[in-house]
Amino acid sequence: MLQPPQVAPDLLDRDHSLLAFNERVLDWAVRDDVPLLERLRYLCIVSSNLDEFFEVRAEPHLIAYQAKERKGLFSIGSFERLAASVNAIVERQYTLYNEKLMPAFEQMGMKVISHGERNAAQRQWVRQYFEREVRPLLIPVGLDPSHPFPQVANKSLNFIVRLSGHDAFGRENEIAIVKVPRVLPRLIRMPAKVSGDRALFVSLSSIIRAHLDGLFAGRTVGQFSQFRVTRHSDLAVDEDDVKNLRMALRQGLVHRHYGQAVRLEVSAGCSEYLSDFLLKQFDLPAKALYRVAGPVNLVRLTQLIDLVDRPDLCFTPYRASYPAQMATGQSIFEQLKQGDILIHQPFESFDGVLGLLREAVNDPNVLAIKQTIYRTGPDSELMDLLREAVRLGKEVTVVVELKARFDEEANINWAEMLESIGAQVLYGVVGLKTHAKMMLITRREGKSLKRYGHLSTGNYNPRTARLYTDVSHITADTSLTTDMEHVFVHLASQSRLPRLRKLWFAPFHLHRNLIARIDALGVAASRGKDTRIVAKMNSLTDEALIHSLMRAGVNGVKIDLIVRGACMLPAQVPGYTDNIRVRSVIGRFLEHSRVFYFREGEVEDLYLSSADWMNRNMVRRVELAWPVTDPVQLRRLVDECLVAYLHDGVDAWDLGADGTYTRFKGDGKTAVHGAQAALMARYADNEKT
Repeated sequence: MLQPPQVAPDLLDRDHSLLAFNERVLDWAVRDDVPLLERLRYLCIVSSNLDEFFEVRAEPHLIAYQAKERKGLFSIGSFERLAASVNAIVERQYTLYNEKLMPAFEQMGMKVISHGERNAAQRQWVRQYFEREVRPLLIPVGLDPSHPFPQVANKSLNFIVRLSGHDAFGRENEIAIVKVPRVLPRLIRMPAKVSGDRALFVSLSSIIRAHLDGLFAGRTVGQFSQFRVTRHSDLAVDEDDVKNLRMALRQGLVHRHYGQAVRLEVSAGCSEYLSDFLLKQFDLPAKALYRVAGPVNLVRLTQLIDLVDRPDLCFTPYRASYPAQMATGQSIFEQLKQGDILIHQPFESFDGVLGLLREAVNDPNVLAIKQTIYRTGPDSELMDLLREAVRLGKEVTVVVELKARFDEEANINWAEMLESIGAQVLYGVVGLKTHAKMMLITRREGKSLKRYGHLSTGNYNPRTARLYTDVSHITADTSLTTDMEHVFVHLASQSRLPRLRKLWFAPFHLHRNLIARIDALGVAASRGKDTRIVAKMNSLTDEALIHSLMRAGVNGVKIDLIVRGACMLPAQVPGYTDNIRVRSVIGRFLEHSRVFYFREGEVEDLYLSSADWMNRNMVRRVELAWPVTDPVQLRRLVDECLVAYLHDGVDAWDLGADGTYTRFKGDGKTAVHGAQAALMARYADNEKT
């Protein structure tokens, strides 16, 4: 094996790389060429991403900070740097919200109107709305020894109030908490009779703020503020110590909303007295406090998009074409006898996958259907089809990943439903998440049984299939489908996995095979061979793979990495990673496909995969990578998934040697294109023809 450089550059920080990804997403909210309501949507997406970042990634930083000692990678400094980076993003968000987006909405005849801006008729309408819809659901809690600080749920909206005067019993308990029920909409459109020819909205927080005095009869409201606490929400279940994983997770979901506090958001004008009180209550340091100049939960502003009928302020709707390789009105099983089928989502419709399952369910010759489920959503035609398959007497086996983060409840519900009607439901392997996406159909054809398979880089979720870029691969290849059968048997029986012919399987082979392939190209390059690696993924944080890529680059392999999110590999460092270019493409759709291309001389190999190049995917998950060997289809994937993105001149960002990303701007002379826009246009043309 080749040795790495004697003094390799430090790897980039994973968490700061994740935050840098959100800065690139935020850029879409800044861009004037993006429709106004879509700019608001991207602003809200960043807030949602930051919520998840704190729920999952912030706790170890906070623990090290509070302990005042280093704990692994985390320290006082790591927490402070993290807080500074997040504060910078939050400041950009609210500056954009207040100085750009809200004025632009007002120019378009839309406005979120504050209490001070409302006329008498509008204030009367708001008061009536408060009395009718809001007050009956509010229970203000005055704090004293018999009324302790109430349980505040993760990311819920609340008010803290400082009161003067005495309560009904003559006491001076001055702090009260008002919890805002989640069932109430956060944005309400005023009727035309008080808004005139404009679209006026009032926020729920503004409505409550205007009527706080009325909630505390005989008291005077002095200081007050909205507040919102974010809690650590990653479910931790010791699988070795539970008898029923499903029941343990079900119980854990009850407590998720009340985990350790990791972030406190308050209004910008919140007094230090009240913010210090809240920090003490949640056992948080001052640097965990975030003051915001607007709504404490920007995520809920997505409601505005649904409350107005302004298609001119949204992206032109995109209608995915039916998969080019699939002929309507013909049996998909018969079409597969002519060769494999690739579906490039969302440019091509997920209906092709549903069509395969629909045909399998209704075909009396289909005897069995096996499928993995990671994320499918609460309402799913796919799950309805599996239920129908059970009803029709087919053998249905479903591997449900119960621990898919934030989809646990939906997956538990589906698992219980399928079990209740007689499907065989499995929960994968103890200690591993089943992240592989595959469906295997067994069909009787004459005197023999024939298998048909579907493998995908993305989830079996029809909704996200319209929003994420992924590749579906439908095949009748005997080697692939036999390997898939072996994997399903392995997941069910946990018996030793036989030698696989085409699939690379994690946690056993995938990591080792990727490193071996990269190192082999490094050896070939050192001997003067023309070599190339192009890999597209969501994240690159596995250190062994990173060092393997760096070794190969030093030995002359030309490497392009298209990494949407976190990337710890320092590209373009003189003398070490000169041959490695890293770019991130942030587009209208979420980049999600994993495509790995290796070339030595004229020999090309291309693999699709469910796995990012992260340590967890390689050693703590069930993952798959599989080859695409048909020359025409390989060339199509290279063209659409790799070359198009390497030449993106609109939505691409290049990673520099200092770890910062710079948006690609071109030379101003050569025509540039965005990969996603070009693919939408290509498939729209296919639909016309």
